[in-house]
Amino acid sequence: MDNRQEKDTKHSEDMRHRDHKTMHKEHEKDDKTQDNYWQEMADEHKKHHTKETQMKDHLHSGHDKKMEGHAKQGHDHHEMMIQDFKKRFWISLALTIPILIISPMIHHFLQLGGTLRFTGDSYLLFALSSIVYFYGGWPFLTGLVSELKNLKPGMMTLVAMAISVAYFYSSAVTFGLNGEIFFWELATLIDIMLLGHWLEMRSV
Repeated sequence: MDNRQEKDTKHSEDMRHRDHKTMHKEHEKDDKTQDNYWQEMADEHKKHHTKETQMKDHLHSGHDKKMEGHAKQGHDHHEMMIQDFKKRFWISLALTIPILIISPMIHHFLQLGGTLRFTGDSYLLFALSSIVYFYGGWPFLTGLVSELKNLKPGMMTLVAMAISVAYFYSSAVTFGLNGEIFFWELATLIDIMLLGHWLEMRSV
């Protein structure tokens, strides 16, 4: 009887010990599962953060490149305008020389009389002045349109009106209207304004 009780007691203790070991293993398993879960979460967060950082870097890089492109484009446009004013100035200046030589008003100032006059000189004067007006005065004419469109008349409007009045009045005189020709004033005004804008843009 005592032996049987001892066996039962020992059996119960073995069972409890076995259950305790089993529970301990299950706890360890749960701990490992939980550790794996948090490790996966940390890895996922790290992956997401890395992807987000890469996207931000890509966006910043694209934005920087775009800004650099705009800056370079603006610089190139400014340089082209400088060269354009420079070219217009020199061509207009070259045409102004013969305009001055054959202008009746210059002949009067220098008291040359009819020394330098020749047949058709007034039409040649008109042709040369027309080139200076449309080619040399083009930036001011387009500036006039732009300023009036924005309802902000300024320097371009003033210059364009001055050269236009001189050109169309002198053209009318060339073809029969009584009056004086102001082609030389037109040409020299355009030269001075082109030179001023060219030097101003170079200094900016």
